[in-house]
Amino acid sequence: MAGPVSPLAPASFPTLPPIAGVRLAAAQAGVRYKGRTDVMLAELAEGTSVAGVYTRSATRSAPVLDCQQKTGGAATGRAAFLVNSGNSNAFTGRAGVEAVEALCAAVADVTGIDAGRIFTASTGVIGEKLPHERISAKLGELTGALHEGALEEAARAIMTTDTFPKGATAEIEVGDARVRIAGIAKGSGMIAPDMATMLVYIFTDAKIAQPALQDLLGQLTDRTFNCITVDSDTSTSDTLLCAATGASGVDVEGSAAFADALEAVMLDLAHQVVKDGEGATKFVEVRVTGAENDDDARKVALAIANSPLVKTAVAGEDPNWGRIVMAVGKSGAAADRDKLSIRFGDIVVAENGWVSPDYREELGAEYMRRAELVIGADLGLGQSTATMWTCDLTKRYIEINADYRS
Repeated sequence: MAGPVSPLAPASFPTLPPIAGVRLAAAQAGVRYKGRTDVMLAELAEGTSVAGVYTRSATRSAPVLDCQQKTGGAATGRAAFLVNSGNSNAFTGRAGVEAVEALCAAVADVTGIDAGRIFTASTGVIGEKLPHERISAKLGELTGALHEGALEEAARAIMTTDTFPKGATAEIEVGDARVRIAGIAKGSGMIAPDMATMLVYIFTDAKIAQPALQDLLGQLTDRTFNCITVDSDTSTSDTLLCAATGASGVDVEGSAAFADALEAVMLDLAHQVVKDGEGATKFVEVRVTGAENDDDARKVALAIANSPLVKTAVAGEDPNWGRIVMAVGKSGAAADRDKLSIRFGDIVVAENGWVSPDYREELGAEYMRRAELVIGADLGLGQSTATMWTCDLTKRYIEINADYRS
């Protein structure tokens, strides 16, 4: 775990309701460090649909490849998630595949769940063999401790450089019935939008067929986890799994209310990851409007959100709007200097190719002292928009990553 807790962290871990059909447990397996909770097991009841979204990295890990192969297999049934921190089991060759196979077989042995319905994930250092036998040795302890109220314990078990555990919840009423959603996530560094840039586990007691859940999860990922970036680096291990147990008996396929609630949980978790960005002290929303097309809008938003010069200016509370002009220009999107306008929140900083006549540097400096900022760029060329969320880039980021394996 990183040093001091992020100043952007929520006051406390939210109260997450138990999800019928989901039991969890966490344990200390000593995967990399002794005395740290570093493995979690989630057992999912008969009738569960599992959907997943994964990193598109060309060097994705053995657990990711295994999960991808299993997603969309058996439509429903019992299932399990096994997750460890400290070691990502990535770039480990045949040994990585064997570790996944051994863990799935071990979980199947102690739970009776088919190995084809066991989804593993690993996060941590790349390029070191996973000591999977340490995890297998804890499976008896984990299965004996399974209970519905262990979401916070599970959230802590999957942390690496995170400074706080991340959780979110929502519930909706459907007729006389109630549907609950609860999710946990880990993520702090190596965060860039290319599916779901972290590990995320979302559980609901809703009833929904796997293909419909898969489609919905993909759509919502593009509006949530694919819109965040901490450092422009995409992990080898990114995994987002959503399990719908159906225990509520409420069929939510096609339900707009359920989709909205699931999106709210996903966006909350995505924002928490940015707020725990390694060394972060500022949470930044980048709003791009007036682009010729959606692709251009996203290019500009990414260029601003990922720019080290923009992010260090934010860290220094410097209203250096010239760096935003630079980012727009380098993005590869269509842009016209004389139509570009820039805002800090509601403050018009630049317009018509020059600084706004009403702008005062002291206004920008005062705004930049806020913990949460909005940077707006209007290209003046069309109707397309994009929003990204990022954080500042501080000396603490360098310290964390310079010492990561020490």
